[in-house]
Amino acid sequence: MIIALQILLGLVTLICLLGGMNLLIKGAGKFLTEVISPQKKLDNLFRFMSGIYFSLGFLMAYVICNLRYQHGLIYFIGLVVIFSGLGRLYSKIKVGSAGKYFDNIMIVELTLGIAIIVLQYLR
Repeated sequence: MIIALQILLGLVTLICLLGGMNLLIKGAGKFLTEVISPQKKLDNLFRFMSGIYFSLGFLMAYVICNLRYQHGLIYFIGLVVIFSGLGRLYSKIKVGSAGKYFDNIMIVELTLGIAIIVLQYLR
């Protein structure tokens, strides 16, 4: 059980570190093709949120290294992953699908979050 939980948490850690760093480096302008230069406030907020996303990877690495001592925190991590998928679902409902890739990522996030919670419960 613990090994499976460590693997799932490791996936979340990699997603946070690699995804957060990618977004921090690119900024909002990379995703706004219609606008020549992104608004400074939008880019500032985008990079702020990317920094939080990136730093969550360090928290996840700490949790994996100290998994035997973590209990309730694992449930919250599962909820964070579930809510990231629910955010994508809400976006899909409000403005439409961003494409098959992002729809698949949404399903992975929802499944991964539920799996983390279930494995923690069974531990």
